[in-house]
Amino acid sequence: MNLQKIKHYIAEYKKHLQSKRNFDEGYKWESLQVFQDNWNIEAADFVKMYDASFQNSETRRLWKGDNFFPKEMMMKFIKISPDFVRNMFRDLFNENKDIESRISRFQFCCDSLLNEYKSKFPLTIENRHFHIENHMISMYLCFRYPQQYSFFEYAFFKQAMENIGVTNLPTQFDIARFFKVARTLNTFLQKDLELINLQKKKLRPEIHFMDDTLLIVNDFYSFIANLNHF
Repeated sequence: MNLQKIKHYIAEYKKHLQSKRNFDEGYKWESLQVFQDNWNIEAADFVKMYDASFQNSETRRLWKGDNFFPKEMMMKFIKISPDFVRNMFRDLFNENKDIESRISRFQFCCDSLLNEYKSKFPLTIENRHFHIENHMISMYLCFRYPQQYSFFEYAFFKQAMENIGVTNLPTQFDIARFFKVARTLNTFLQKDLELINLQKKKLRPEIHFMDDTLLIVNDFYSFIANLNHF
């Protein structure tokens, strides 16, 4: 990473936060707080708990879009095999295990559940579970351990890293390396107390997650990637 470029973009991001523009990333901070308030792996009604954990008053774009509905698919999986899915999440969230292996197992289990779902409902048009691309898995991890993980939105991340001067970028599927880069960026951001305070002023304590989180890294690299659009 080019330290001078990072400092430049931090300064630009602070200018952005000081402006009167709306904070367009707030919906992520709200969803993080909703998850923290509702997630309970031991809940008797697992599908109801899962549904309640992924809600937002502004938008559903994190889990629903054009040809993108991972939340709906996971709820279908839970309905056909709730204990299996419960154990999938237990394993994914087990910080005593290697992160790459956890993610790989989670995706393999999603593949298996998709095959099971298609065998139970042979007329279904569903042929994807939307967890291979790592967006949803990074969201699960970020929401469960907000001080350890950030969102992986590859197109924005790739553009931002190119702007910063990073060579040998992680690929779209190299999420473990992405998390390492995110933690490095977070170290730079956390050292700038003015930036942290400006960020928190954009949040609303009644609905947003207010503790430290690597979600700020996602906001930062999304800003860099879209800087010419602001």
